This record gives sequence, structure tokens and C-alpha cells, in this order.
Amino acid sequence: MKVNTAILRPDAGILATNKVLKNTYMLLSMTLIFSAMTAGAAMYLNLPPFGMLVTLVGFYGLFFLTAKFSNSALGLLFVFALTGFMGLTLGPILSMYIKAFSNGHELIMMALGGTGVVFLGLSGYALTTRKDFSYMGGFLMVGVLVAFLAGIGAIVFAIPALSLAVSAMFILLMSGMILFQTSQIVNGGETNYILATISLYVSIYNLFLSLLQLLGAFNGRN
Repeated sequence: MKVNTAILRPDAGILATNKVLKNTYMLLSMTLIFSAMTAGAAMYLNLPPFGMLVTLVGFYGLFFLTAKFSNSALGLLFVFALTGFMGLTLGPILSMYIKAFSNGHELIMMALGGTGVVFLGLSGYALTTRKDFSYMGGFLMVGVLVAFLAGIGAIVFAIPALSLAVSAMFILLMSGMILFQTSQIVNGGETNYILATISLYVSIYNLFLSLLQLLGAFNGRN
């Protein structure tokens, strides 16, 4: 009696997807820890804010190098360089909140907890339902571009209300990005765990900062 080995053999696509998921979340955890360490170092050293130009040049430069070498071991080096740099830029911001608000530590922990709840909730939903959210890609890209330009406008023209509106937009957009990016991994749209890690990291970073800004505006005690 012949046995159909195709039935007994695990689906290669599912195995590959599971491997990408495992590697992505493992690397994401490591980069978040490393980023927290560099943020703590920046706070300990009392580093000044990096400024918009330095932050943008450093971010996009390291992001480009990470994407360019995403299929080699150098990609891992640039992942940690990028996330470490973003941690350094975050440190002065956290120090500012601690100095500006009597409940600064509480605001940071609330933003951190909110970010964790949103990320785990949306990731869990995308992983369990395995729904395809690829249709959101174009809308999210346009939304991020509009929010980014509005954010620059809020800084240049010093419009606090617009800045808060941009933060609210980013919370919604980054939540959508987490759904989209997780769905891409689950459904085979993203097979490179380095790129998947960076995409999720950036969403988490922006989500945290946006939540922190809104909490500081509405719950901060001078």
C-alpha cells in the first residue's frame, strides 16, 4: 500500500512563515532591549536633544543601510546600529518629560504600558485570525506621509493643537501598520525577518512617542 508522503510532510510555506515569525519576534525583543539600554545611557549622560536634522539623517541613513544589507550578516549589525541610535534620540526626550512634569515617570510608564497593550492586542489578532490586511498598505503610506508633513508644519509654525492632532493620527496609523506588517509576515508577504523587525520597531517607537505626547498634554502635572 502506497502512502501519499505529501500528506505527511509539513507544508513548507507554513514552516517558512513560522521561521520568519520566530526570528522577527526574537530580533525585535533584542532590539527593544538594546534601544532601552541606549536610551538609559543617554539619560544617564544627560545628552541634549539631537535635533530634527540629525535625527532624520541618522535614521534614514541607517535605515537605508539596514535595507541594503538585509540579506547578509551586516544587516544585523545595522539593525542594532539603527535601534541603538533611536534609543539615544529617545533618552533626551524622556529626560525632558521627567524634568517638565512632576508625574513624568508615571507618564512614561503609562505610555509604555499602552504601547505594549496595543502591540500585543493587534499582533495577537493578526496572528490568530490570519486575515490579510495588505489592502491597507497604500492608505497607510499616504497617511504617514501626510502626518509627517503636518508634524513638520506644527514644529516650524509652533502650533500645539496641530502637534496633538498629528500625535493622534500617528497612534491610529501605527496601530494600522502593526496590523498590516504582522499580516504581511503571516501571509507570506514579508519573508525577510530583518526588514520585518525594523518595520515593527519603527511602528512601536512612533506609537510610544505619540502616546507619551498626548498623555503629557492631557495628564501631565507641571
